[in-house]
Amino acid sequence: MMPKMMLQKCFSIAFVWLAISFEAKTASVDNTHHMGGDRVLGADRKLSDKEHDTNTNDDHDHHGDYDYDHEAFLGHDEAREFDQLPPEESKARLGQIVDRIDSNEDGYVTLDEMRDWIRFTQQRYISEDVDRQWVQHNVDNKDTLNWAEYRQLVYGFLDEDLSEGHEDEDTITYQRMEDRDRRRWETADENSDGTLNKLEFKHFLHPEESDHMRDIVISETIADIDKNGDGLISLEEYVGDMFRGDDDESTEPDWVKAEREAFNDQRDENGDGFMDSEEVKKWILPADYDHTEAEAKHLIFESDVDGDSKLSKEEIIEKYDLFVGSQATDFGEALTRHDEF
Repeated sequence: MMPKMMLQKCFSIAFVWLAISFEAKTASVDNTHHMGGDRVLGADRKLSDKEHDTNTNDDHDHHGDYDYDHEAFLGHDEAREFDQLPPEESKARLGQIVDRIDSNEDGYVTLDEMRDWIRFTQQRYISEDVDRQWVQHNVDNKDTLNWAEYRQLVYGFLDEDLSEGHEDEDTITYQRMEDRDRRRWETADENSDGTLNKLEFKHFLHPEESDHMRDIVISETIADIDKNGDGLISLEEYVGDMFRGDDDESTEPDWVKAEREAFNDQRDENGDGFMDSEEVKKWILPADYDHTEAEAKHLIFESDVDGDSKLSKEEIIEKYDLFVGSQATDFGEALTRHDEF
């Protein structure tokens, strides 16, 4: 049976991707990052929570945006594991990564190859997370995992609490989490056999990546923000999800004021004062902007010295600070992995 203190380490992503963002973003009224952007999911989600501007004006200084570029190019975890390497070694290791990106081995990185690489680095985290949690929850290494096994590992402690008559606030919260996970489990179970294979388990952990799971992502988002249970998101519920301050709008940070304007001008399309499920879908699963495509174009534009719309290894290494910074990521790990790309 799992101790309560360990529960948060093995909760399904069914709740964690929301809970972590909420805790991090609402811990202080002075936060400059907020849930409004973090709730955007799937392929259209920003590639990093760093500030970024894809303005391609030649006079525009992108130096302050490089943290975003590093995470987009390398992946979040790798970009956080910077080693104190001298520039020459950073350039040498970047050159090895360029060889991987150049899939047709013609000596150039095209827009398609850059886009594929960025998409690969973003998906790598999901693959690794699924692998890790599959091993953690599927202790017998079977082809499938059933709900009873998963539920016992993650929520089994509730049986003892309930048998002893403990129904405090924490217990009720965990029961709600279990109910949410059960609904998501049933949606991920496409053949309705009561078990999940590894692909279905991926859909369970990362529903935003699967088209057939997106309705449940929308319903979960509404449930998290809709405090009065009417199935709609009001302006105050929308703002309250990302900012906890006093009721005095005059003292709110500028980004909160901007979110209020965004709700009125963009989110609430029919102007009825609420976001319904369709409006929430357009908010968290936008279909009109591809961040991967935009970032690939941005990286090529910034590095393409000769204007041929593709990058040589020399051009990339010349702009190594754009791709990896003056301190290089742990490229050794990225290069020795057996990823298929």
